[in-house]
Amino acid sequence: MKTAIVHEWLVNYAGSERVLEQIISLYPDADLYTLFDFLPDSERAFLTNKQVNTSVIQRLPFAKSKYRSYLALMPFAIKRLNLSGYDLIISSSHSAAKGIKKDSKQLHICYCHTPMRYIWDLQGQYLKEVGLDKGIRSTIVKAIFNRIRAWDVSNSKMVDYFIANSYNIKDRIGRAYERDATVIYPPVDIENFQINVKKDDFFLTVSRMVPYKRIDLIVEAFSEMGLPLIVIGDGPDFEKVKKKAKKNVELMGYLKNDVLKIYMQRARAFVFAAEEDFGIVPVEAQACGIPVIAFGRGGITETVIPFPDTEYRPGLRSSTEAHSKSEAEGIQNTYNPSPTGIFFYEQTPESLVEAVKRFESIQYKFNREEIRKNTERFSKERFRKEFKAFMDSKIAEFFG
Repeated sequence: MKTAIVHEWLVNYAGSERVLEQIISLYPDADLYTLFDFLPDSERAFLTNKQVNTSVIQRLPFAKSKYRSYLALMPFAIKRLNLSGYDLIISSSHSAAKGIKKDSKQLHICYCHTPMRYIWDLQGQYLKEVGLDKGIRSTIVKAIFNRIRAWDVSNSKMVDYFIANSYNIKDRIGRAYERDATVIYPPVDIENFQINVKKDDFFLTVSRMVPYKRIDLIVEAFSEMGLPLIVIGDGPDFEKVKKKAKKNVELMGYLKNDVLKIYMQRARAFVFAAEEDFGIVPVEAQACGIPVIAFGRGGITETVIPFPDTEYRPGLRSSTEAHSKSEAEGIQNTYNPSPTGIFFYEQTPESLVEAVKRFESIQYKFNREEIRKNTERFSKERFRKEFKAFMDSKIAEFFG
């Protein structure tokens, strides 16, 4: 069976690339397609020397640094990729990759990291962050987004089966495309993280510094409390965040994974304020036995088990009481879950401050071994097993 893998784009080795790495390991003979490839040589090992077939965007001016400016062109570019000679198409998509052209004899299975966030759930937030929420320019951009949204819905019908990276994304797929999806959590390299007995007196957050990650909120809250906070990560919001930081907050910029892991192992708790699709880094923190203090919306509610008397808010999930029934049963059937963190429910410094104070009063109740045990649900081996089983069953159904 001739197989093609279609990945959105290659610019760095991040969460979606970890999924791509495991798909390549399962289908080593598959050909690889992407809109553009600017991945540095230092991060290409996971591609196993595969030739990467790219679209017309690869050759456009300033594509390497301004590729998001070509968003409106991506639907056209993805359609121009010729996959007519393949039996099986596997797309890894958070934007346009699932829009690849196919015929009725080809099976297309999409691993969906999320429907396009900036045209669906987070459109208002995105436009505000880039200063396009008012005026004539906002009207023009919204019109473009409406066209892309219509294209996105239309092309979702070309996908034979969806896989969602969380129940959070399964819900979004249902709302955006009126399609069902099977949940297979993304792979986390939990074997690379271990519990360290020695702990230091600091809190930790790790993130790329972009607006929706809300690192500014975390820094503001800890500057108010005077508690030690280490911030690891870089990005366009670095200087903005730095201005909010007092002496108790240390911004360390980008650190290599081996150094980052040492800080993660020795922190009192990991702090997370974003509404994320899934959220790999909080799982890595738990793999080190570190409790997580997190904003209780999005994928984090599927990876962190909140302390039992954490206030429950309607419409929000927790791994023990507010998940879909199937996910809650899946957790209970694996083991009797112990708490791995605390949620706060408003993206404000005040709400986070209250959560940190509460954590300090109950931190002795968290068990490091049980926190790590929770992450076994997200291992690379589990991903490969579930993904291969799903693919094999759908291939058998489709091709008979």
